[in-house]
Amino acid sequence: MWIKAMGSTSSYVSSSSSSSKWLGFVAAVWIQCISGNNYTFSNYSDALKSLMHLTQLQLNNLSVAKDVGKAFGLLAGLASDRFPTWAILLIGSVEGLIGYGAQWLVVSQRIQPLPYWQLCVFLCMGGNSTTWMNTAVLVTCIRNFRSNRGPVSGILKGFVGLSTAIFTTLCSALFADDPGSFLIMLSVIPFAVCLTGVFFLRETPPDVSAGDDDGEEVKYFGFFNVVAVAVALFLLAYGFIPSPSMLVSRLFVAVLVVMLASPLGIPVYSYLKGRLGGGNDVERQRLKEPLLQIPEKENEGVVAEEEAEIVKRAPEVGEEHTIVEALRSVDFWILFVSFLCGVGTGLAVMNNMGQIGLALGYPDISLFLSLTSIFGFFGRIISGTVSEFTIKKAATPRPLWNAASQLLMAVGYILLAMAMPGSLYIGSILVGMCYGVRLAITVPTASELFGLKYYGLIYNILILNLPLGSFLFSGLLAGILYDMEATTTEGGGNTCVGGHCYRLVFIVMTGACIVGFFLDILLSIRTKNIYTKISTSKKPKKSLGTSNRQ
Repeated sequence: MWIKAMGSTSSYVSSSSSSSKWLGFVAAVWIQCISGNNYTFSNYSDALKSLMHLTQLQLNNLSVAKDVGKAFGLLAGLASDRFPTWAILLIGSVEGLIGYGAQWLVVSQRIQPLPYWQLCVFLCMGGNSTTWMNTAVLVTCIRNFRSNRGPVSGILKGFVGLSTAIFTTLCSALFADDPGSFLIMLSVIPFAVCLTGVFFLRETPPDVSAGDDDGEEVKYFGFFNVVAVAVALFLLAYGFIPSPSMLVSRLFVAVLVVMLASPLGIPVYSYLKGRLGGGNDVERQRLKEPLLQIPEKENEGVVAEEEAEIVKRAPEVGEEHTIVEALRSVDFWILFVSFLCGVGTGLAVMNNMGQIGLALGYPDISLFLSLTSIFGFFGRIISGTVSEFTIKKAATPRPLWNAASQLLMAVGYILLAMAMPGSLYIGSILVGMCYGVRLAITVPTASELFGLKYYGLIYNILILNLPLGSFLFSGLLAGILYDMEATTTEGGGNTCVGGHCYRLVFIVMTGACIVGFFLDILLSIRTKNIYTKISTSKKPKKSLGTSNRQ
């Protein structure tokens, strides 16, 4: 009786912990659905340009200010090791409410246009808010699902990619693309969702995180992938409906909300399965326990000896790194610069999509933003899952996928430079997809090469490439070259129409992608042994689980 009671209690605790972990992942998905608001600048940039009579260089510098907010993500990285997840989420949501709320007051003309520098500050706050959300979500979930980092990164980054399409389509469906309504959505919805996530997203102990069978985790992640693909296709289909009625638009919003709520079935199923199959769970947990239990004091001595040995030498790639040790690593800087070549150029296209569309004869660019967002999602979600599979089966280094994306992105820029009919459609798809691959692959790569202990700060150092890339490729390159081709308009602004407006910009960015390609190939060669070890470490676990079931 006593043994059965103990078994039932441990089963209850195990099922509750497992379902809580999955409920946290559902909350993480919702937060990622609204944390890509930093990529939506093109939706209201034209309103800012006309309202404040800005040149293209001034407008691009506003987008740089937005991306500079990510540079202060280092604060979120430092805080992730010192504060609980709920506190980090709360900081990000309040900052976003203030940053985008102030922009809404300007665009809706409820206040007089702010001085240029003040608007830069509020754009910077809006950009920085997402770093707190992303850090809270990624650090917590990567630590909760250590053996499936690729799928976790792909799914979470995939929903970030969809967030632009979600916001854009919601605004189109409910508010007829009004920039003021769009900005109030950017300020209020993330705040409300993060307040909900505060109660559910938390880090679980490593023993609980390892408690789920890998096969079960893969099945659950497969369901998240199915939901994500369904949402992407649903958004894409709605984008091609010509002038939908109000009834169709509201029906679309209702179906979208139901689809995003459907993953709640996973934590419910996990809890019920744990309760109904409690005995089996307890037995499986016993099988996973080590055969030799080292006494605690003796174990502490072994750990102390190992730590002393590690102090004597610098860590190798694949081991835990401090921030200083990571910054001294050649591999870190190869990853950093190659990341800059991919995300910096991709961000320049997203920030300038409004003006690129006008130059090529497309006054409404909402479809191109949706294409970039949705195919960015496909790039993230496919690359995360496929790269994990190829590591397990063939020890393929993850950076090799980054190299492939750089080549494909260069093709996209060549097509955009040629400015042929339809090239903006194909270019938007290729750039969005490859940008998504870079983000989804780099996140787990950093954790595999430099460890999880200081992962929050390492991740945010890599994210410095977003403001740096925005400044170099959007603020300087695109802004200056566009103004050289543009003609002055009444009121002090300027405009440019024709394929020549951005041709040289795209040619330079093609060269940057080629540089990034060779850097990724070099990193793949340097880390081949690491991924061979990772692949080898994954295979015995699978075979051991099979033998236990037999």
